[in-house]
Amino acid sequence: MHYLGVDVGSVSTNLVILDNKMEVIEKIYLRTKGSPIKAVQDGLKILKDKYSNIEIGAAGTTGSGRHIAATLIGADAIKNEITTHAVAALEIDKYVRTIIEIGGQDSKIIILRNGVVSDFGMNTVCAAGTGSFIDRQAERLDIPIEEFGDYALQSNTSVRIAGRCAVFAESDMIHKQQLGYNKSDIIRGLCDALVRNYLNNIGKGKEIMPKVFFQGGVAANKGIRSAFESALGFEIFVPEHYNVMGSIGAAIIGREAAERNGKTNFKGFNLAENKFISKSFECNGCANRCEVVTINENNSNIGCFGDRCGKWSNKMAI
Repeated sequence: MHYLGVDVGSVSTNLVILDNKMEVIEKIYLRTKGSPIKAVQDGLKILKDKYSNIEIGAAGTTGSGRHIAATLIGADAIKNEITTHAVAALEIDKYVRTIIEIGGQDSKIIILRNGVVSDFGMNTVCAAGTGSFIDRQAERLDIPIEEFGDYALQSNTSVRIAGRCAVFAESDMIHKQQLGYNKSDIIRGLCDALVRNYLNNIGKGKEIMPKVFFQGGVAANKGIRSAFESALGFEIFVPEHYNVMGSIGAAIIGREAAERNGKTNFKGFNLAENKFISKSFECNGCANRCEVVTINENNSNIGCFGDRCGKWSNKMAI
């Protein structure tokens, strides 16, 4: 038996298949590009071509697009990113006590005590330090994103960069370039600034204790990891599947839900060929004027989201 996990975020959509030992046998990373439905279908097409003969015993979804993804695939569980990242980390190492997670558009800290989430924090407004911001700086400096962290490790001097705001950080970097600082020192300074910003805002008031897992796409950046280790004073661990931990957690939770129910709701890989259309309208039933989105599969409405009172979504569920 195998298990499917789907994590739909604003920047990337990640799918994993786990075996019955909860080991990853396949993982797929796709750019969401503002079309979560298409991204999920593209991922399922890839899996269908490679694993059409395996049986999926359960499916789970997470991420900002988890409800849409769940409606598309027939998920057994829908969970937020805090829960799924924690479940995946604890599956690997039950002694993890802190999770630093930095993705494309958001950053999180998850505090674990005795195998349970006891506290967490997320960025609220500014995207400084997230994957999309770092991608932008790598592009502007004409450095492949895969080499960005290596540049930081080559530096002997960290240039002071204002990291509390994405706009100010970029302006400060440009100013330092104009003053003649080399790229390595500027990049190291940026890594230090972004870690400083993370710890002073997202990690403020949180007791960060080892063992610490660094998860999310930014965990691949050696410069950011090194900056965290310098700031905290202990080793930071990056799990093998750091960039799909949300999907792994979703698959594990989906398995537990399907076992409780005695069956799975997963619709199968063939839904990759189905035609899905999303439409939106503004409900005028009350002063809230909710923006409601409906999902249509092969000319049949299968899901509805966005209404605060449940007027439309409850009707769809009947």
